Amino acid sequence: MNKLKLANLYRSELIPVSGKLVERYNKCLKKLGFTETKLTHFSIDGIGWSPEVAEEKEDENYLCNGESNPHGIIISPLQNKKPVYLPYHTFDRDMMMQVFKTHGDKINDITRDSAICIDFDQSIDVFYEPLDVLRYQTVTVRFHLIDNLDNVREEQLQLIEKFKLGNNFIAEELHQELLDSANKYGDLRERDLNLRSMSYVTDSFYTKSFGGVYVLRDFISPIVVFEDMKWYKEAIKDTIHDVIIFHISQHQLMEKLRDHIIIAYDLEDIVKTKRYDRIKKFEFAQHLKDTRHPVKDILNDPLLFKSYLNKVDIEIRKKVMSVERYLEKLETSNQYKISDIVDEDLFEAMHEPHSSLHPKHQDLIWKLLVNIAPKDVLFLYWYDKQEFYKQYDAWDASLQDWVIETIRNNI
Repeated sequence: MNKLKLANLYRSELIPVSGKLVERYNKCLKKLGFTETKLTHFSIDGIGWSPEVAEEKEDENYLCNGESNPHGIIISPLQNKKPVYLPYHTFDRDMMMQVFKTHGDKINDITRDSAICIDFDQSIDVFYEPLDVLRYQTVTVRFHLIDNLDNVREEQLQLIEKFKLGNNFIAEELHQELLDSANKYGDLRERDLNLRSMSYVTDSFYTKSFGGVYVLRDFISPIVVFEDMKWYKEAIKDTIHDVIIFHISQHQLMEKLRDHIIIAYDLEDIVKTKRYDRIKKFEFAQHLKDTRHPVKDILNDPLLFKSYLNKVDIEIRKKVMSVERYLEKLETSNQYKISDIVDEDLFEAMHEPHSSLHPKHQDLIWKLLVNIAPKDVLFLYWYDKQEFYKQYDAWDASLQDWVIETIRNNI
């Protein structure tokens, strides 16, 4: 990952945490029911997740009390508008933006000397069956301050009212209570520490629960797509919910998405795009072995590309160029079917979200598409960084260089 880090393509916007902030972070962990971290220096993202703490705990979802109870931590106003690098749901980023938009000024004040624990409450204590994810409707975002600072403020106000009664102004014990509270927590009288709960209404989304599930509920009929075969097989036993269920590997899924006007393709249009060029080059790179030139040079130099294309097995050649071959043949006769010539995986990669979709839904469908056919390295990086990082590790070093250059040229 060093090359990605040098190119600022690997978690480059994390916020460093040390000193007092570590203590506050640990108080949040304890308040949420987790064990403290022993690290003295680490970094966090917009929702309070830390890659270093996740590695220490050997649990990337350490901020979740089970699959139905995710949490967040705010210890700095700098978390505002920062990425959420490992979202449990695709709507996590939107929820954090809403949090800071609603309570930004109070968060700035509170995090001067405290921290905020966030409970994303879906009114679901625990999941039992895979289609329980359909119960996601409205998420109530609740806030809890460490050291119960909001309650301490109320206690200070009550002490002051008591101080004003009768001759209490000369009561030494009351004086001491006020001083002890002020010394420990500061003067909280004029501070607004009340963070009212918020509601976030979900529509279509992806969740990491049950091995990864897409819930597409804003279309002709609800569609649920499972990434895990075990939970897919469990879900299709359901006879209660009126939904269409797929495993992500089923080719019928693409047909259903087209029928529901969720995705579309235009081969004549896409072959003119940079996206097609990226897909074709990446596909070709998968078949290059023991080359005399760096893979990066072969993909960037048209002469080298053509030279190596003519050296590979003819079946590979046909596969890499199958979209263009189909369009060429279509000019002479309309008897050809796409399935006769175009490689099925490449054909799937030619799809995109339907232009009629809301931008938020387009992002979700892009994430689904790059998981069905992960052949566009730029879109894979944009829409599923964790999968991108996983695949990146297995690539040839020169291919990695080409991928980094490709991403940086398009950002």
